[in-house]
Amino acid sequence: MAKVTYVDHTGTAVEVDIAVGENVMRGALYNGIEGITGECGGGLSCATCHCYVDEEWTDAAGGPSSEAEAELLESAAAEVKPNSRLSCQLVVTEALDGMVVHMPEHQF
Repeated sequence: MAKVTYVDHTGTAVEVDIAVGENVMRGALYNGIEGITGECGGGLSCATCHCYVDEEWTDAAGGPSSEAEAELLESAAAEVKPNSRLSCQLVVTEALDGMVVHMPEHQF
């Protein structure tokens, strides 16, 4: 298990344990974290799981892992920043234990 902290747009933080190998989107959905919708269920076909990886974790999380992710981020409803990621593409590893992600105000 790895701890991931989700911070909503108001600054409220919730820390949850997520199984290594699971993605950050499902971690939010399974734990009732509001702010990540994940309409496509992690199929890399929407941008409703857009998040901002905390600056301290951007190197560990890497940049957009594929051209498809980068293209989908272009259609995100909230501002896309250099640390924007689709949380369905952030696979939890032991190296990401303690990672912090911030959620945009809206996904639509």
